[in-house]
Amino acid sequence: MKDLDNTLFSIDISTSIPQPGSLLVAEPFLSDEYFNHSVISLVDYAQGESSMGIVMNRKSGYTLGQMIEGFDDNVDIPIYIGGPMSRNRMFYIHQLGGLFTGAVEIQPGLWIGGNYNQVLEYVRDGYPADNLIRFFIGYSGWEKGQLENEIKQHVWAVTSPMEPADMLSDSDDAYWHKVVKKMGDKYRGWQMHPMFPTAN
Repeated sequence: MKDLDNTLFSIDISTSIPQPGSLLVAEPFLSDEYFNHSVISLVDYAQGESSMGIVMNRKSGYTLGQMIEGFDDNVDIPIYIGGPMSRNRMFYIHQLGGLFTGAVEIQPGLWIGGNYNQVLEYVRDGYPADNLIRFFIGYSGWEKGQLENEIKQHVWAVTSPMEPADMLSDSDDAYWHKVVKKMGDKYRGWQMHPMFPTAN
């Protein structure tokens, strides 16, 4: 029983300093509405400054066809919830940096943003979106020093990003488990925690 307790609860969570492109992986007991079993791509970070990230794996239940004026309802590309801030703004992370003017590379082969009209034209013309581009409403933000404090308090484990296609595949709990598995045997106990413990 002691070995099981150690596996489940006694994990030395990484408190390393993140960098742009790092992933923030929510510890399994974090029950916040937006961040339970979330994985955040850190888009903008400088130590001691404010920070910005996008929750990669939280589906909103809506699609582009339902949300964006001018699209047919049958455009069923899902929209994700990037975080609780600026929920009236849309963001997109993609592997299509060469196609969209103004896109900013956040890790090798993965970009955020770019010309909105070019993005809409890409979708309207029927080009593929799966594993290539992901749409979000809202983002996650931290004031100066806030993210460092949360990392020290073990709210987040810091890890390196996945390959671009892996960053844009899977969703919800499966995505979190995929990243935790990549983090190695030290985090094996995290895999045993359900997304909603009270449901057990």
